[in-house]
Amino acid sequence: MEETIIPKAEATLKYARISSRKVKIVADLIKGKDIDEALAILKFTPKASSEIIEKLLKSAIANAENNHNMAHDKLYVADIYANQGPTLKRIRPAAKGSAVRIRKRTSHITIVLKERE
Repeated sequence: MEETIIPKAEATLKYARISSRKVKIVADLIKGKDIDEALAILKFTPKASSEIIEKLLKSAIANAENNHNMAHDKLYVADIYANQGPTLKRIRPAAKGSAVRIRKRTSHITIVLKERE
């Protein structure tokens, strides 16, 4: 049996200062879409993470074209996922001299691009 290697290009953003839960909402919108359609969706989605993902997608496209010699018009978002990164813990003063913990969450976002047949 002969295995064909499917080329893929990816870009990763680590320690993004946004919760992975918020990123996953926008990530699900563009998974499986062509890159031009995905860029259009990201441009007009009013979410905080869409700007971050758009910049990362452009980086993945540049990686595909320059490092892997992939054709721009055949590319699509094969996979995109956001994993939880380390949480920054901060303290805020609360009533009666107590303190409340504030969790500033981070995430690691990865985009994988492949070529359509």
